[in-house]
Amino acid sequence: MMSRKRLRISSAILVLIALFFLCMPTYMREALIHWYPDISDTYLFASHTVEKPDTCWEWPVAPDCNTYVLDSADNAYLDELKTVAFLVIQNDSILYEEYREDWTPQTLSNIFSATKSIVGLLIGVACDEGYIKSLDDPVGKYLPEFQQGEKSRITVRNLLTMSSGLNWDEAYTALFSKTTQAYYGDNIRELVMGLEPETEPGKQYSYKSGDTQLLSFVLEAATGRTISDYAQEKLWKPMQACNDALWNLDKKGGDEKSYCCFNTTARDVARFARLMLYNGNWNGRQLVSEAYMAEAMAPAAYLENEFGDGALDYYGFQIWIVHYKGMQFPAFRGLGGQYIFAIPQKNAIVVRLGHKRSDEYNREKTIDLDRYLDIAFKILK
Repeated sequence: MMSRKRLRISSAILVLIALFFLCMPTYMREALIHWYPDISDTYLFASHTVEKPDTCWEWPVAPDCNTYVLDSADNAYLDELKTVAFLVIQNDSILYEEYREDWTPQTLSNIFSATKSIVGLLIGVACDEGYIKSLDDPVGKYLPEFQQGEKSRITVRNLLTMSSGLNWDEAYTALFSKTTQAYYGDNIRELVMGLEPETEPGKQYSYKSGDTQLLSFVLEAATGRTISDYAQEKLWKPMQACNDALWNLDKKGGDEKSYCCFNTTARDVARFARLMLYNGNWNGRQLVSEAYMAEAMAPAAYLENEFGDGALDYYGFQIWIVHYKGMQFPAFRGLGGQYIFAIPQKNAIVVRLGHKRSDEYNREKTIDLDRYLDIAFKILK
């Protein structure tokens, strides 16, 4: 039996641990409780609903849909990284569609940083409508917190291209990181408004979720609308989505976590890829100008890449530029391997949603990205 002395020591340690836990900031406690973010976090947070229109546009189904059978190696790879949805669309028709675990065509998934690309598109709409006069406007024109000192030099374009130079640290797994605080905390506005420059803006690309969050606050200040409402009116309803989407908030009645947390289905998120394929046009209606789309989907080559060894060739305006077997095409990318590819060379769209991605990088991308494209290109004609 445990001695009384050892029992007292053990009890004291437990009390100290409990006190330490209770004295932690809320976001740290939440991070320890929930640990690593997952696509199933949809209902973990308060949300704004991005409402679907009264009538939706359904994807046609190709006559030979799902006639392709995955080989054992590809099937095992999808399982290994816990894929829940794999969707291949060509010529506006579903060519292959598969769901795993308990996912269905109606299941909402957090697409994480793929959300950033939606914010980038909405900035384009606000520019087209004149709410944002120029991408080279200083951020301080819209946000008073950026009107003084070195912060006053940062422009909207700098935020779009991840070249703000602000002191954000991009780490979901670090308890003290700003990304963890943004995800589990309850005051994201205060967090990003307090960022400070650490390098000169407009020189080098450096991926920072804080840049996207600031973009959403710029958009809200310029339009007088929440980003959820603006997305609903300018993109979601015009794209004739079939399901309501949810945009997670930092707290009930709070701000959208715009750098990450748009929740939707595989079929509905594919609409954004279709919008890219048609250069901002949806069934005859220009939702985002062709001029903005062209620049958004091209590398911001006037910046140095993150490795410091050449021009940036893989990122535009919150949109990734994928290089695959001699081809170049735009994509949305999110934590855990949320991928939405628009492939004009095949007039195709590929969506992969899942719980995990590879930990192995090939420069700016994890190696699973190419592997999913390998699978998709076996299916495509």
